Amino acid sequence: MQGRFIPIFFLIALLSCQKSGKKPQVAEDNRPASIEVPTFNADSAYAFVAKQVAFGPRVPGTPAHARTAEYITRRLTEWGATVTVQEFDQTTYDNTRVRLKNIIASFYPEKERRLLFAAHWDTRPFADKDKSNPNGPMDGANDGASGVAVLMEIARVLGSASQQPEVGLDIILFDGEDWGERDHERRMPGPGLQSWYCLGSQYWAAHKHKPGYSAYYGILLDMVGAKGGRFYREELSIRYAPSIVDKVWNTARRLGYGQFFSNEVQSEIVDDHKFVTEIGRIPMINIVNYDPSIGSFGTFHHTQDDNMDLISRETLEAVGTTVLHVLYEERSGV
Repeated sequence: MQGRFIPIFFLIALLSCQKSGKKPQVAEDNRPASIEVPTFNADSAYAFVAKQVAFGPRVPGTPAHARTAEYITRRLTEWGATVTVQEFDQTTYDNTRVRLKNIIASFYPEKERRLLFAAHWDTRPFADKDKSNPNGPMDGANDGASGVAVLMEIARVLGSASQQPEVGLDIILFDGEDWGERDHERRMPGPGLQSWYCLGSQYWAAHKHKPGYSAYYGILLDMVGAKGGRFYREELSIRYAPSIVDKVWNTARRLGYGQFFSNEVQSEIVDDHKFVTEIGRIPMINIVNYDPSIGSFGTFHHTQDDNMDLISRETLEAVGTTVLHVLYEERSGV
């Protein structure tokens, strides 16, 4: 994710769910009367973070990247998902040509009404904010692996759940999210790009894995595993889908996770949800860790301190349980 905040700009007026004249509506008192929400296992999610980190930094073009892709696609398939790997070539800001892979896992493809959950699975090629080793590698335990781990645990749960949600679910793990320029190397994006960051989501939004694909709304998970994690209402999310922000934050508070989900507003950021919404025309919100005391994503962001010592089962549980409840409490009708 781009480690800077962007000025407010004009937003495309017609988003996908607005196209039909309908916006996502929050109706907490209109949840299914009888619903059994499976348990999100934080230990399992933690293990999925550790497994990704054990492969090494998931930098596109490296053996660790290839091994991680194979592992993720195999596990998602084992849990019953229909898995599509969308491969494409892309030149990065530093003129490196890489092969990127967006991994898409679809559950209950027969269900017409669908939600979209997303994270990025790649690792930044360098820990450029690390004062002692800015050119060195980083594990990306929180920035990358944590969001993937939460979605893998949700996929595992769906694979063995006795009761299905009323709606279908598509999980997209975007590649190439974090190979953007360093703060002192600002460059104009290349042809067809709006940013050097979020390469996978920009490509997918313009070339969806399934012609005509859409979803009712989406939720992006980015950096959702740090100790003391805190998630604020991000401005772009509020503008794109305010009712979904309300739905998610209210669900978290109802479940007892209010200490993780703050009602304070965070400045808008460049992240995958921007391109899914503006190019892909699917309103998507962002659950992303933020530290207002430093105006950034934490002192560990893009440093070698982003490792397993940072990861908290409690934070993973708060996010995973909340999002799983949102999925199961979504109605199939309008």
